[in-house]
Amino acid sequence: MLKVLKYTLYDLLRSGWSWIYFGFYLLLTFSLLFLNNDVSKSVITLMNVLVVLTSLIAVVFGSMYYYNSREFIELLLGQPLKRSSIFIGQYLGVSLSLSLSLLLGLGIPFAFYGGFNTEVIPDFSMLLLAGVFQNFIFTALAYNLSLYHENRIKGFSYAILMWLFLTVLYDGLFLILLMNYSAYPLEKFSLVATLLNPVDLSRILIMLQLDISALMGYTGAVFKQFFGTGLGLFTVAAILLLWIIVPVWNLYRKGNNKDF
Repeated sequence: MLKVLKYTLYDLLRSGWSWIYFGFYLLLTFSLLFLNNDVSKSVITLMNVLVVLTSLIAVVFGSMYYYNSREFIELLLGQPLKRSSIFIGQYLGVSLSLSLSLLLGLGIPFAFYGGFNTEVIPDFSMLLLAGVFQNFIFTALAYNLSLYHENRIKGFSYAILMWLFLTVLYDGLFLILLMNYSAYPLEKFSLVATLLNPVDLSRILIMLQLDISALMGYTGAVFKQFFGTGLGLFTVAAILLLWIIVPVWNLYRKGNNKDF
């Protein structure tokens, strides 16, 4: 698995897409910090881009790399290697490559403008942590969908629909439900519904870290009361890890039984 991971990392770092991804975040962060002297406001802007764009790129990268490396996978399957080691090694390679591009693309401009000497380090650290979680979660989901669909058009379409549902449609349905049943106490329901979506969870964690939850009104106060406690943070960390562990476990199970 480590050898497959190493090869996947090397292959992706040689490709132009990884450098384009790194260059995009590098240019974006440099531009925001150059135009805005307030680093905390730049972090807020990056949050709006990060929670949507990072998940989309992870889905696209994960699906594309799996389908483009099908012949290489078939070659490896002819060797005395575990099937699950091949798929999990590739998944870890893609996730680590995306995370490395993200961390360097955001971290270099932040360090250049002296951000590590300011009081916004916890805010920026939470932003980076949320981005890394998005990479590992959505790459795992994309790999799972690709394993279940031989047709690359169908698998890629399902992956995009999954991303669209979690980033856009989920929030729309959630708001419609809250508006229609606003006369009922829905605080606990709101918390549970938020915990079931990794995109919303990452967004709210960053907003609470930036102390702008007041913009969310009463709901923001409820979230701050829960997420601000030790139990709340532990619950959030556990659920985000579950969003990684469960797809990776299914990748292991499905990979061992995968036939080409």
